[in-house]
Amino acid sequence: MRKVFLFLLLFLLSMNNWAQSRRVNPRAATPANSTVVALNELGVENLFNEANVYAKTKFAEYEVKKIPYTDNLYKQTILEQKQMAAKYAGAVSRRPNLAGADFYFLGMLNWLAENGENASDAFQKFLAHSDSVAAAEKSQTARSIIVVVAARRKNFAEAEKLLSEYLKIEPVKLSEHAKMENELAKNYVEDKDFERALPHAVEAYRATKAVFKDASSRERGLSDVLGSGMKLFEIHKNNGKQKQADDALEDLRRTAVLFQSNEIYYTAVNENIKFLIETGRKSLGLQMFADALAQVSKDFTAKTLREDITRRLKKRERQYKLLGEPAPELVDVERFLESQPKTVASLRGKVVYLDFWATWCAPCLEAFPSLIEWHQDYQKEGLEILGLTRFYGTAEGFNVDKATELNFLTRFKKTHRLPYEFVIGKDNTNQISYAANAIPTTVLIDRKGIVRYIEIGSGASRQAEIHAMIKKLLAEK
Repeated sequence: MRKVFLFLLLFLLSMNNWAQSRRVNPRAATPANSTVVALNELGVENLFNEANVYAKTKFAEYEVKKIPYTDNLYKQTILEQKQMAAKYAGAVSRRPNLAGADFYFLGMLNWLAENGENASDAFQKFLAHSDSVAAAEKSQTARSIIVVVAARRKNFAEAEKLLSEYLKIEPVKLSEHAKMENELAKNYVEDKDFERALPHAVEAYRATKAVFKDASSRERGLSDVLGSGMKLFEIHKNNGKQKQADDALEDLRRTAVLFQSNEIYYTAVNENIKFLIETGRKSLGLQMFADALAQVSKDFTAKTLREDITRRLKKRERQYKLLGEPAPELVDVERFLESQPKTVASLRGKVVYLDFWATWCAPCLEAFPSLIEWHQDYQKEGLEILGLTRFYGTAEGFNVDKATELNFLTRFKKTHRLPYEFVIGKDNTNQISYAANAIPTTVLIDRKGIVRYIEIGSGASRQAEIHAMIKKLLAEK
């Protein structure tokens, strides 16, 4: 537990208040804190400093008091910090005669509160009134955040102009440079402007790798390297630049060896194998799989890292072999819950979504809202969703016979308002056939009956990936 809190403290210390997702209401109640004094008794810088260390201070308190760490505790503490920052920003913005650095720290309060628009406005006032020589570092940080906000608003002209200005002035912080480049690349990609996204993705990847060498948080640094490297790959892929996409993944693999990161290594190899198969080079993809298993012992000195990469790749072997091949037929099916049985062959011309799941699987249930939405949105375009489960001999925590389990599945489907069909297998034959070695597993079959996608999991990033693949396959005629 001590390690968890120490990690959180290091993480919070290394944060540059970059995360932005939603606004925090400045009218929200400020968290109770005995150190908080009347707002009008503190300068703007002091208010920012107090809000900025709130979470770090609280986590230190939790450790001393031996309060167990939970995700909810973490989320609540971060929310309290944002609420404090929003409250302070609201109070400061009502003060008369703000000047100079006051605008900078007002901007930082809004940024900490995830109020990007207000942060940008305050930073622009700071740049207009500050001594750029005396406040060079603050001015650069202000410019970098304005660039990020402008990129998210798709105001690319403003973002490009300020980025250019930033790079001409010292100091240039690699972390700020990486964030600006990455934000521009991401938002150009959202606009399908891959040509303009590419140079920013290249610079983001270069800067992120350089930042990692000095990063105080290894995990956060590795995550940034992986994200920027994959963004560069995806841009080349979407531009139809096959060799450049291959090279991007190979560079990411070499970077993983340099940093001894098993997560980056596995991701780079796994994505490269899938990309080779997707682009009609399956024999090369399978050869890469075999080569990676042999190479990993040379690339990693730590036994635990080698074993983790080897285990994860071997779990994918059957899935690699299925990708790009005709979908296996469903066999040993007890029944389709509410309709006449269908075969995979009879569904040619449709995009088929096989969802391997179980009633007791929490991540499976988390995917239900997306499955319902996709059924409603894409059924008329040719999407057929089949929820594949099997007899487990249990229902609601009790051992039951088949008739009782079937009755439970019928009630379960109605309770959760699931509009797509359930397919109940007699055993795990279909799970083995489709290499669904964990649940939930998603399999997507194209209109020609070819397996195009197999992945495990139901988190937000996975759901976004599946959604994008559904749209891609539906667009193919």
